[in-house]
Amino acid sequence: MARYTGAVCKLCRREGKKLFLKGDRCYTNKCAIERRAYAPGQHGQSRKKQSEYGTQLRAKQTARRYYGVNEVQFSKYYEMAVKMPGMTGENLLKVCESRLDNVVYLLGWANSRAEARQLVTHGHFCVNGKRVDIPSYLCRAGEVISVRNKSLESDKFVAIFEANASRPVPAWLESDGENRSAKVVNLPEREQILCPVEEHLIVEFYSK
Repeated sequence: MARYTGAVCKLCRREGKKLFLKGDRCYTNKCAIERRAYAPGQHGQSRKKQSEYGTQLRAKQTARRYYGVNEVQFSKYYEMAVKMPGMTGENLLKVCESRLDNVVYLLGWANSRAEARQLVTHGHFCVNGKRVDIPSYLCRAGEVISVRNKSLESDKFVAIFEANASRPVPAWLESDGENRSAKVVNLPEREQILCPVEEHLIVEFYSK
């Protein structure tokens, strides 16, 4: 399946906002948005009036890139959101938030979502005691996510835990720092989701 392998800082510049794709670097003055707050490319600094469709497209692309999801997968999530009770836009973000790689990142067990996706693929985490190596696995309320005992001993995870020791954990996740495990209390409410996007624009995009 195709995956973006280019410079991720260009994605933030294209959307004109921080998507926190490079971990700690995004919080420093080395962040691409801080240094060059305009779209990449030859015409990046030119001002163009954006159409209604363009605004909706940018909202969809922002959410997709924020979670590191490809187009086909994101479309499937939208179809799931439509069938769920409640507001489609909020449902879509809830589905994306519940991805295992995103949960791992929010718990501070990875420096970025891209790194979380790689660590999940390599089988470093368990859900309800069983190893899961699928980044797109959708976590449900009541499930317990944990770091495998073997992985806890590696220098990689020791460094990650030290670097993210002070990172706050969302209220919808109940973290047990001593045992390196966490419970999904419930799926997040909209105010608990930090994705910088107006989800109604995504609904409008897919409704055309």
